[in-house]
Order: sequence, then structure tokens, then C-alpha cells
Amino acid sequence: MHKQFIILGSVCALLAVALGAFGAHGLEATLDDKMLSIFETGVKYHMYHALGLLVIAALSMRMPQSRQLLWAGRLIFCGILIFSGSLYVLSMTGITALGMITPIGGVLFIVGWALVAISAIKMK
Repeated sequence: MHKQFIILGSVCALLAVALGAFGAHGLEATLDDKMLSIFETGVKYHMYHALGLLVIAALSMRMPQSRQLLWAGRLIFCGILIFSGSLYVLSMTGITALGMITPIGGVLFIVGWALVAISAIKMK
């Protein structure tokens, strides 16, 4: 389990850095301040949760059988896709209906972090 979350976390962090650079240098001239801010919010949460996947990988080395950590990693990864992904698409296309699915990603983040806490409580 830890290997998959090291890979996912690293790739997600790489993409967050690349997208952040793209936003700062490639979108600055094309997006208005509001849309650029939305894009930056997506990048910020993308990176926070990429680092979270690496934390889950480290914890899973200590608790390799933890189902809570497995599901935490899955939910946080899906949260990145839905939360940050919807903000990226919203900012670049202006399709405001996408803002309705962004909170689903936020809920996945919350549940994922709750599962990390539960796994720590159960840790021997």
C-alpha cells in the first residue's frame, strides 16, 4: 500500500508544481483575477493533499494492514481529482456549474482525513 501512495503523492505533487507554474506564467495574461484565484486555490489544495498522500504512505509503513489508511488515500486522491480538477476546468472554461461538484471533493478530503485520525486512534 505504501508504494502506491508514494507514487500517487509524488506524481500529484509534480503535477501541482507544473500546474502552479502554468497558472503563474501561462494563464496570467488570459484569466481575470477571479478565475486566476480559483485556479490557484485548486493548485494549493492539490499540493496540500499530494503531501497528505505521502504522509499516508509513511503511516502505512507502520500500519500496513490498515483499511482506514487505504481508504483515506483513495478518498484523498479522488478529492484531488474532483476538487482541484473542477476548479481547474471552471477557471479555464468559465463553466460555473462545475462549482456544484467542487464540494464533493472537499467532503472526500474531510472523510479521508477523518480516516487517518481513526487509523491513528487504532494504532498499537
